[in-house]
Amino acid sequence: MIPFTAFGLLGLLALSIPVGIVLFLLAFGIDFFFSPFPLMRGLGQVVWSSSNSATLIAIPLFVLLGEILVRSGVASRTYTALDKWVSWLPGGLIHANIATSTMFSATSGSSVATAATVATVAMPQARALGYNEKLFSGAIAAGGTLGIIIPPSINLIVYGFLTESSIPQLFLAGLLPGLLMALLFMIFTVILCVLWPSLGGPRRPSAWRERFVGLLDLIPIFGLFAAIVGSIYAGWATPTEAAAIGVGIALAIAVQQRAFSLDMLSQALRGAVRTSAMIMLVVIGAYVLNFVLTAAGVSRALQDLLNGLGLGPLATLLVIVLMYIVLGFFIETLSLMVATIPIVVPIIVHLGYDKIWFGILMIILVEMALITPPVGLNLYVVQSARGRAPFSDVMLGCIPYAFAMLLMVGLLILAPQLALFLPSSL
Repeated sequence: MIPFTAFGLLGLLALSIPVGIVLFLLAFGIDFFFSPFPLMRGLGQVVWSSSNSATLIAIPLFVLLGEILVRSGVASRTYTALDKWVSWLPGGLIHANIATSTMFSATSGSSVATAATVATVAMPQARALGYNEKLFSGAIAAGGTLGIIIPPSINLIVYGFLTESSIPQLFLAGLLPGLLMALLFMIFTVILCVLWPSLGGPRRPSAWRERFVGLLDLIPIFGLFAAIVGSIYAGWATPTEAAAIGVGIALAIAVQQRAFSLDMLSQALRGAVRTSAMIMLVVIGAYVLNFVLTAAGVSRALQDLLNGLGLGPLATLLVIVLMYIVLGFFIETLSLMVATIPIVVPIIVHLGYDKIWFGILMIILVEMALITPPVGLNLYVVQSARGRAPFSDVMLGCIPYAFAMLLMVGLLILAPQLALFLPSSL
């Protein structure tokens, strides 16, 4: 049963079948070959119960929020403002890529949207100022991954829904690791550019007056983040209601920036519908697969297999970490999450680990899938923004940041309180 599940998943994905359909087909196959009961007779009820949740309304709302911000010009003004604060460091404008990705992640909820936005704004600057495009592009691709760990995060909402975990707690748990990982990206950049100055570019110190004037352009982002996250933790709004508040504020920002038009709104709505439909198909397919795996005993069989290996909790956890690293080369981020959560999370809970903590660890591991070929989506997003030069440049530029992610994984395993401190203190 376990080999059928593993090879069936990889085989169907290798055929380029859409991920949501793959999850349904795998569930049908497990039911047909291994279940003594006709589980598919309950398909309608499972699909309805998985989609009939107010929590999931937050997904299209956060997607729409990101679409509006992308089209309102907020990102370019944020980039210019942060450039004045961080470009004096070794590596220059590369740090603005990471800082802007961090700021945009606090409102977007999507890694691909974050990477696409920053790449569109930043790449012309790299060429005009003569930067080494390898590290410059790698920093954009890696910085974009912060979109799924710094709250609000669509992937954390999906994880919370599938594991019945508290989404506000997951948001809090992702904040410190996300900021720490952004800091690690900048530290790695400084080290590389000190050792090999040609990797960076001109350092451009700005006058203090310019820096403080530039902060005015950051007020909309800070205000939006404070409204979304603050309303959740003040107890004034659920994550879904906070997402709706965020959409309203984003529209107000677009009006204030004179970027609002019916055409802009139409494009944002169409983009949000396309993305949300894809996400919901995958989520519902994952819920159906979760139901079948549990009913057919696959999760229990995998637990028995791991217990039979005689590995301790830490060794088992390291095996799971290695599994995510390997699968990340071949499976897209959200797909990797929803296909493995039904199998892996029960094992993690059985080993005595915290679900909230593991959610953050899993997010960092699947973030690596965004910048590792051949399926790393952020690599293709940044390359499309470049429009020239070899694709291998982006891949090589991401290598230092992949090591930074591995370091963050190690820190989370050694110090779980990095993720659990905020949720436990509030």
